Amino acid sequence: MNTQPLLHFHGAAGTVTGSCHLLEFGETKVLIDCGLFQGSKTEKELNYRPLPFDVDSIDAVILTHAHIDHSGLLPKLAKLGYGGPIFATPGTADLCSVMLPDSAHIQESEVDQLNRRNLRRGRQPVTPIYDAHDAAVAVTLFRQVLLGKWETAAEGIRFRFWNAGHLLGSASVEVELDTAPTPLRLLFSGDIGPRHKLLQYDAAAPTGWDYIVCESTYGDVEREDATDETRRRILRTVVMEATHPNGALIVPSFAVERTQELLTDLVYLMDTGKIERCPIVIDSPLATRASEIFRRHARELENGELLAKALQAKNVRFTETPEQSKAIDFMKGFHIVIAASGMCEAGRIRHRLKNWLWRDEGTVLLVGYQAAGTLGRILEDGAPVVRIQGEDIRVRARIRKLDIYSGHADGRELAEWVQAREPIGAGVFLVHGEDAALEGMRQRLQTFLRPDKVVRPRLDASFRLEAKGAVEIVEGVAPPRIDPLRAGRMDWNNDLQSLVLDLQAELAKAADDKARAVVIRRVRRALNEDA
Repeated sequence: MNTQPLLHFHGAAGTVTGSCHLLEFGETKVLIDCGLFQGSKTEKELNYRPLPFDVDSIDAVILTHAHIDHSGLLPKLAKLGYGGPIFATPGTADLCSVMLPDSAHIQESEVDQLNRRNLRRGRQPVTPIYDAHDAAVAVTLFRQVLLGKWETAAEGIRFRFWNAGHLLGSASVEVELDTAPTPLRLLFSGDIGPRHKLLQYDAAAPTGWDYIVCESTYGDVEREDATDETRRRILRTVVMEATHPNGALIVPSFAVERTQELLTDLVYLMDTGKIERCPIVIDSPLATRASEIFRRHARELENGELLAKALQAKNVRFTETPEQSKAIDFMKGFHIVIAASGMCEAGRIRHRLKNWLWRDEGTVLLVGYQAAGTLGRILEDGAPVVRIQGEDIRVRARIRKLDIYSGHADGRELAEWVQAREPIGAGVFLVHGEDAALEGMRQRLQTFLRPDKVVRPRLDASFRLEAKGAVEIVEGVAPPRIDPLRAGRMDWNNDLQSLVLDLQAELAKAADDKARAVVIRRVRRALNEDA
């Protein structure tokens, strides 16, 4: 087969979420990931729009790991008729068996709430991206593949997985195309974990590639070396500062792995007398189910015995029912609540934030990446007022950021990972990052790679993979679904919300109704001048 392969970037290009890469070789088409877009409403709307490829033409899906920004549109793929294999490691397959149904439940419940509001406003109802049935069908398509084992994805394409050190079951994907005269070798990084990650061994992969597709989430960041001792010392400081007789430490956390890491370290600090023992509530049914999967895979995990011990601690409670979750708001004395979702976009964390953000005895600890446009990013950026479930909430609680639990390698670690894969014959594509991170990563790689070998693809860009380097295809391809300059950024919806909050703040500061009328007239005048 002599046809030159093509690579299409249908997600996580110029932004962090929605990972989806389509590899085309002759008549064969294989997806690497099929993830949900998160962040601004502009990006999230892509989840509802038609997929940018013909589902019937897809021969196989290779999944790097279970996180929803990589796996979350697999049920939509199944809904549209895809019935081929979804190749994944055993850990990834097990996690997806609970994460995809949970994602469907979130889609259905959020759309149900939205449609109730739309009915009151006289707007048309919307349909969920997919439902529980679609998720169940997608789960049946998984085929488990062990690390290091070669597997044929489709005609002319074989692959094998390598540990990515990011999450239980996470993998980088080595792909070999049956090109002539020699095979073309590609490496898709997936998400690469940092060194000293509590539950994961360091990432690994072979050397010698034609192309590497590399994540860049923290390409512009350098952290201090996060040993177990350093990480726990910093966490202890945060807990000590948050401790208040009538307070709580609220931790928005990804239900899968981040929750288990935090729980392990918190129980360790309590067992060793470094912090006072207090109730720890895991307020996420998904985290509960995921923790059981982690327990079953404990022998495969670094420090798995510490995790198993933490899961059995007497002061650790797991909520299941909505009634149990609501009861948390009536707890007395200092306690710690870990709740999903990690970017505060959905799930029970929004109820906990609504109950605690306005209290100065509360502390909110952000422990993961917060995509542009999410409530988590808005809190991280210091907003004095936020809007949750239609209500304006003044932020009096302390907002703390602890990046040391990140599941992603920093810029230095990523560059070292890429350099350790040399020689790289044709080039490196940088994906899964916002603009500053991508630029930071590009500069790091150019210290040992020629500038023309480092490519930053835009959303929906397509490239012909030639032996000497990638050539972007500009003719005969569909235009990007959104302006690439809008990817990975706040959108007009965020600007509108910010404007409304600013206007309300100005009106609140006004001395009387006359002064408030002056503010409103100024706004109207500005609108009329632009009309």
